[in-house]
Amino acid sequence: MGQKTTTLYDTDFNLWIEQTVRQLKQGDLQSLDLENLIEEIESMGRSDKREVYSRLKVLFLHLLKWKYQPQKRTGSWKNTIDEQRDQLNLILADSPSLNPYVQTIFADCYLKGRKGAANETNLPLSNFPVDCPFSLAEMLDAEFFPD
Repeated sequence: MGQKTTTLYDTDFNLWIEQTVRQLKQGDLQSLDLENLIEEIESMGRSDKREVYSRLKVLFLHLLKWKYQPQKRTGSWKNTIDEQRDQLNLILADSPSLNPYVQTIFADCYLKGRKGAANETNLPLSNFPVDCPFSLAEMLDAEFFPD
């Protein structure tokens, strides 16, 4: 059986990044560790998508709690809503090509946020609308808080 050769990527990731950047800047394409570079670039795209999905789901959860339990609103909820919006807006500003992805996952994130809101509030799931009551524009609007 063949043995895997240990590379700088395996032993010192940060040094591997520095070396890779230096090689790219110098145009030294022959020395690049292309296999691991491609893997890392692909991973970055998946990571951004996972983060968008997670933050959108948390935003739905907190907006639903805000709307359906007004007597329990806290600064912590507001802060969580603000933070999710800020981070989503930053990601989408950096990578506008993710906007169609947001449209694709919007309904699924809402359903998961709806279930999370029911779990956290101890309200029946049926208290929350099956169809999302918020538009994407409202979700990302720093001034929007549902009544």
